[in-house]
Amino acid sequence: MSARFDASFNDYTRHLAAAANRANRLALENAESAFGVQLRTFERNANATAGFIGELSQAGAELPTLLPKGLQVAGDNLQRLGNAGQEMLDLGLKTGIAIGELARQPFTPAPAQPRKAR
Repeated sequence: MSARFDASFNDYTRHLAAAANRANRLALENAESAFGVQLRTFERNANATAGFIGELSQAGAELPTLLPKGLQVAGDNLQRLGNAGQEMLDLGLKTGIAIGELARQPFTPAPAQPRKAR
């Protein structure tokens, strides 16, 4: 009787470990994707800001004319940050849904083996 219990317990444990492994993999992929989104956004914002600073250093007396351009760069940077935040939220929601689906899957034990007649 204890052998049957041990086999059933082992099956449940194996299923639980596999589900936990898949959930960890999904979470890690989500973190990698979120980091990539943040890095791309930072790169684009840094390039736009560096370009504006380059124009600003060459302009000299044309500072009042560069103010609208600076506001436009700042607005574009904020828009990119907002879009990145939405994309990261979307990634998180999709990952949460996938992990939820893993949690809803029933842990089915292996089919019972017929008992030998004595």
